[in-house]
Amino acid sequence: MPEKPEVVTVAKTLENRLIGKEIKSCDVYWDSIIMGDKDAFIKEIKNQKIEKITTRGKWLVFYLTSKALLVHLRMEGKFFFREKGTKREKHEHVIFLLDDGMELRFHDVRKFGKMMLLPKNEIYELPPLSLLGYEYNDERLTVSYLRNRFKNKTLPIKTVLLDQSIIAGIGNIYDDEILFLSHISPLRKAKNMKRCELESIIFYTKEVLDKAITMGGTTIKSFTSSEGVHGRFQNELSVHGKKDGICPICKGKIKKIKVGGRGTYYCPNCQK
Repeated sequence: MPEKPEVVTVAKTLENRLIGKEIKSCDVYWDSIIMGDKDAFIKEIKNQKIEKITTRGKWLVFYLTSKALLVHLRMEGKFFFREKGTKREKHEHVIFLLDDGMELRFHDVRKFGKMMLLPKNEIYELPPLSLLGYEYNDERLTVSYLRNRFKNKTLPIKTVLLDQSIIAGIGNIYDDEILFLSHISPLRKAKNMKRCELESIIFYTKEVLDKAITMGGTTIKSFTSSEGVHGRFQNELSVHGKKDGICPICKGKIKKIKVGGRGTYYCPNCQK
């Protein structure tokens, strides 16, 4: 699933081609992608001009004339540009016709992606964005904040870092990398984190995500940003996806286990 760096990469890629474009019409071929009334969505997005594209957590946020379009890519959602009249492919479920004659098409093999329209000036006061925790680079993401949010958490730190209501945007890949660099076992209970460990989590969350964003995210089998734009951060991964690989620090073997149902990579020597 795309995480914060991948979603930022998608936003930047789309922004280069969409700012100032007007949505002339919208066709929806898989109703459950639209959160709320599909017919109202189609009606309200018509003639909306795209002013800005940004992100909040793993959500794409399209600022329109009077609305905001929120999009969650979920497992395999992608956007592609096609000329008007190009034959629709099987997994192109939402198509926006733009005023330049091009179409922005949402492609989603798994059909888990979500879209919704909200009043532009209320998006941060309403769910789903109001339910999210701080962004990874928010100055309010402090040791005191994490200590307060972790104090009653008996779940493993690996699982808690995936909780979007605490830190928005961390997913499975970057979770593994942050904990490895922090020398913290993914199995440790969140409530038992020491101050120095919380400091490490904050530091490496910023460092890893900043670097991943700079490199266009991590290209995985279910993610390209748009039109085959690939990230390069997969070349920088220390542990994720490296079962039986060699730890870059101690030269021991990387191990894969399940934590909270998620495949988890770590070094048993460096993350005791």
